[in-house]
Amino acid sequence: MTGVTGGLASATSPDVMSVLELLAEGAPAARFEELLRAARHDGASDGTLAELDQAVRLASRVQALIGHAQQREAGLAALVDTAHDLTLVHGMEALLHEIARRARRLLNFDMAYIGLRDGGDGRPCSIRAAEGETTSRSVGLKTSDDSGLGSLVQRSGAPAWSPDYLADREIPHSPDIDAVVRAEGLHAILAVPLGYGTTVFGTLYGADRKIRHFTPDEISLMRSLGKLAGVAIERARLLEETRAEVTELERDTSRARSSLDVQRRVEAAYIRLIDLVLSGCDPQTLVEAAVEELSGSLVVRDCVGRVVVVTGTPPELAEDDVLRWTYDAHATGCPVPMSEGGSEGGWVAPVAAGGENLGAIMLVPDEPLTDGFGVRLLQLTARAVALILLLQRTSTVAHDQIRDELLEELLSDIRPQPHQLIPRARRLGIAIDEPHVMVVARPEGGPEHRTAAWASSYAHRMSGLMRFRDGCVTLLIRGEDPLAAATAVSGELAPLVGHPVTVGAAGPVSGPARVAQAHREALSCLEALTELGNLGGVATPQQMGFLGVLLSETHGIGDYIESVIGPVLDYDTQRFTELTRTLDAYFAAGSSPTRAAASLHVHPNTVSRRLERITELLGADWQDPERALEIQLALRLHRTRRTLQHRHAASGGVGDTGRQASQGAGE
Repeated sequence: MTGVTGGLASATSPDVMSVLELLAEGAPAARFEELLRAARHDGASDGTLAELDQAVRLASRVQALIGHAQQREAGLAALVDTAHDLTLVHGMEALLHEIARRARRLLNFDMAYIGLRDGGDGRPCSIRAAEGETTSRSVGLKTSDDSGLGSLVQRSGAPAWSPDYLADREIPHSPDIDAVVRAEGLHAILAVPLGYGTTVFGTLYGADRKIRHFTPDEISLMRSLGKLAGVAIERARLLEETRAEVTELERDTSRARSSLDVQRRVEAAYIRLIDLVLSGCDPQTLVEAAVEELSGSLVVRDCVGRVVVVTGTPPELAEDDVLRWTYDAHATGCPVPMSEGGSEGGWVAPVAAGGENLGAIMLVPDEPLTDGFGVRLLQLTARAVALILLLQRTSTVAHDQIRDELLEELLSDIRPQPHQLIPRARRLGIAIDEPHVMVVARPEGGPEHRTAAWASSYAHRMSGLMRFRDGCVTLLIRGEDPLAAATAVSGELAPLVGHPVTVGAAGPVSGPARVAQAHREALSCLEALTELGNLGGVATPQQMGFLGVLLSETHGIGDYIESVIGPVLDYDTQRFTELTRTLDAYFAAGSSPTRAAASLHVHPNTVSRRLERITELLGADWQDPERALEIQLALRLHRTRRTLQHRHAASGGVGDTGRQASQGAGE
């Protein structure tokens, strides 16, 4: 500072005044050098030259300071312009490209690019925008948190730079990043953080294709641009989120308005339907009024599957499909589509009241139901129909409760009173004093609600009684053939539930006294099938052969003998033949007619003729191993019974009469 003062003190020197004049004019550095050379050329004294040289050096320093200040002023002005312009850019992608362009122009970079995290913390960064690139490899490049200048910036939150990136061994390198840098021909790279507050969510890069040593002012200017860019990016992100929320709110408002309109239409239509119900209309009138709103064909079926009302021309549908849709509708309590893919094939709605299955409504619309109006109105129409049916069938509802109570009494251990139960059953339309069969069916899978709904409908159709408990259906239905009844139940229920159905049946029984007994026998057959591993099978005590004798409480030894060899015994009794004895000898001889003839002391042709007669009586399969075993067992039981009867008669008992005595005499 002393030198400056001294120079000013000798300001009377014209040469020093010339330096000050040049400095005031803002002359270039060459003019100052020319002034110094001119003084030397004019032969100025050494003191004057030294004073002039010091003045020139001071002027150069002043010029440098002024230039630096001007440069900083220009940079700050550019930052202010950038901040203003960034507020005018809309859209994240456009904003990122504008930031990259500004960075490239502000510090005269060959290339500028921006990397942002793909998601929350811990996600890698990817290059989202680039300016000045010459290849397509930059945008989309993933940068990890352990390599490149970006990793240093993300960890420290401070700028990082290198005058020659590929040659800088202090930077953790990545093959992918190095490949892009090499492809772009880059050397110097400067990276600054992009963030908002204390959160760093990206990196702003500037790069040159020549070696460049960045000055503190350049680094500071780039850092300031990064801060402005971070605020702008955060603002753009918040703006996009706000726009998305506004858009979603607009959609919600539109949906709410549409839903309100639909609800108003449904309410108005439902009020008209309820007015019709209150006026005492029948289901036909109600359904015709609903069709005016729904536009299509409607079919109303009752709880047993009978068609009650039809409007329009509905398509032909498989009964199994209709039953499945009906049971699904009752299980869900709301309309279900007939087809798997949507509503093109129509809808089925449950008609129910208080949990009772009153039937179903099937709608086949002229056009697919695209809004909630049609489905909702169909559901309300089903409720209105249920109300009409309930009013018309109040007595039937009471009867259903009485039917359940009646079956429970018949199956209980309480000894039934026929003179009380028979009239009660007849009032329900069930002739319990006529032959009935008991069927116990257990699906081996599938939804239980389908089984229960089917059992209720089947019992009504067959004019019988039903109970569903612990996954098993108990049916008491009119008939004399338990095997046929069990087969029919299995054939109808198994396709419905999609699983095998194991069925045990017994009967026929007449009167209430033997119902519980038939139920135990049917249940025993079901348990026997389970123990034998014959799931999905059908069995009755008669069909199970000798095992049926053990399971049955009504079919004893005599019944078993009668069912196996009864025709042969009857033939011997009526014609005084010896077919039974021939059968015994035949099996004892190892199924050899010749040896049997020898033991009977008859000609082999006689045995052959008797065997032909037995075939006519028992069927062509009587010699099959399983059938032959049953016949031999029946013969053994018959022989044992006859021996015991003879002993009883010889000891003074009363002998048997009828066919047994005749058989004994004949044989």
